[in-house]
Amino acid sequence: MKYSGFYSTRFWMLVIAFCCVASMPAITQAQTPATSVTIIKAGRLLDGRGGAALAPAMVRVEGEKFTGVGANLPVPDGATVIDLGDATLLPGLIDLHTHLTSRMGVHWEDALAKTTPGHDALWGARNALVTLRAGFTTCRDMGPTWPYVDVDLRNAINEGAVPGPRLLVAGNYVSSTGGAGDARQFSIYVDVPVVKNLADGPEEITKAVRTNFKNGADFIKIMATGAVLSKGIEPGRQQYSDAEIKAAVEEATRWGGQVAAHAHGAAGIKAAIRAGVRTVDHGSDLDDEAIALIKASKGKTYYVPTLGVGDSIEQNGIKNNVPESERERSRKMQGIMFAGFKRALAAKLPAGFGTDAAVIEHGENWKEFAVRNKLGEPAAASIVSATSLNAEIINWQDRVGSVETGKFADLIAVPGDPLQDITVLGRVGFVMKGGVVYRDELARH
Repeated sequence: MKYSGFYSTRFWMLVIAFCCVASMPAITQAQTPATSVTIIKAGRLLDGRGGAALAPAMVRVEGEKFTGVGANLPVPDGATVIDLGDATLLPGLIDLHTHLTSRMGVHWEDALAKTTPGHDALWGARNALVTLRAGFTTCRDMGPTWPYVDVDLRNAINEGAVPGPRLLVAGNYVSSTGGAGDARQFSIYVDVPVVKNLADGPEEITKAVRTNFKNGADFIKIMATGAVLSKGIEPGRQQYSDAEIKAAVEEATRWGGQVAAHAHGAAGIKAAIRAGVRTVDHGSDLDDEAIALIKASKGKTYYVPTLGVGDSIEQNGIKNNVPESERERSRKMQGIMFAGFKRALAAKLPAGFGTDAAVIEHGENWKEFAVRNKLGEPAAASIVSATSLNAEIINWQDRVGSVETGKFADLIAVPGDPLQDITVLGRVGFVMKGGVVYRDELARH
């Protein structure tokens, strides 16, 4: 049988790419404990629940779960002992707003016209590994450019084909005609027919929600307002009506799922809260009324800001091919976003932790901690946000978010004490997910 030159060339390119990834043992190969019991020792432990540090600290791991935490645990014969010296142990971090299948430097509008789902799948595998090694062992992925590539990535991670964080995925975000991320915003004679992300009116939105769950989504992302990095309606304007947002929540609830609402403007934020969404993501113009509505929801709705994106767009926008019109949108929104976060802090409103990677570089998720700290949030509160609070938001508090017996052994370590210097979270040197070590680079003392 004869094959065309195109297909044979493409086949060998994929083989070479796979072999290159597989030949990087320091990055891609996890270190599985040699025995059934592993003891990790360190200078201190912040267990993710906001209490005082345990110092010194020892953690016992059996299989994929924590089976002991204390200052001085017995070490059974034959156990593997990992001594991390004066490092600080923390639970694996959780990021509630990522785009792992997006490649930094490829604007999503260009991706629609110039890339393929395969491109995003391969870069998604790369980005998942980089994110895991940065200490983020759980992520919520907020919708890919090419629909359902994130579903495939989640499944590949779960099946052990590629290393990466535990993922909850949106599959395909839901937006309105002319709204944020409208994939049909080119010439009226140009279409991207495989990207069916538009739904107008409650009936179409209900069908879109059902379609996403049918195709493997874990939750629904709906675009309640315009976006910074998109043509169409301004980010401060509400693009879905109250009834349309409500339809998404009602249908997702029937499926046992949550809704995350992309929302920048105050009107869209409040419409999303009233509709009963689980998270208001970005939440830029969070005003006092919106804060009161979230508090009145009694834990039904949470605010998840993404505060580091403005600096990233300003510093790297030209290099990453962000149009000037969208960079200007970002400049206008940054001050509004910071003011909203400060109002939330003053009101003692819990804020989930999200980054919007790849608007920031994958693996640099830690920079969100630094921005929040600069705006007045104590380091201890930021760490709780990225651990136990985020676990509660996604209803995974029984499995991740804190170092407790019976939970998944998701554990990271950093040099020094992040309560004294939050930036040490950018120097993660040890990562364990489910009892398997994916990074072990801290110097022993």
